[in-house]
Amino acid sequence: MKKLICGICFALLLSGNVLAKDLNVTAVQTEVLAKAGVSWDGNRLPGYPTTAPEISILRIKIPPGAQLPLHKHPVINAGVLLSGELTVFTEDNKTLHLKAGDPIIEVVNTWHYGKNEGDTTAEILVFYAGVSDAPITVKK
Repeated sequence: MKKLICGICFALLLSGNVLAKDLNVTAVQTEVLAKAGVSWDGNRLPGYPTTAPEISILRIKIPPGAQLPLHKHPVINAGVLLSGELTVFTEDNKTLHLKAGDPIIEVVNTWHYGKNEGDTTAEILVFYAGVSDAPITVKK
């Protein structure tokens, strides 16, 4: 029922019969957090596979002082650090420091790990563009 009412309100708003201020509606805002054809270390992202895609969305919580194992992602992935701080290290000593609100376009097929060097839990939301029955992360 709520969706129907909202749909009717939106239709009235579009028809010009109701002012946005009368509905207590604020303007929709969009902010591009990241847009690139390269990962954070500057390497070009690979082409998408030709098989059926499978999107995974993970919320990962990393406690203070915790370090993830050395790993790589065979698929394109990107995320946003929701809270805390996180430092990402590649095997060849490239480093990225993230703070809450920062986006990341992750490295693909590059060995790396993350470490929470802060004093609060780091929480990151990550979107993986993978394929069915294939891993999104491989540990070394």
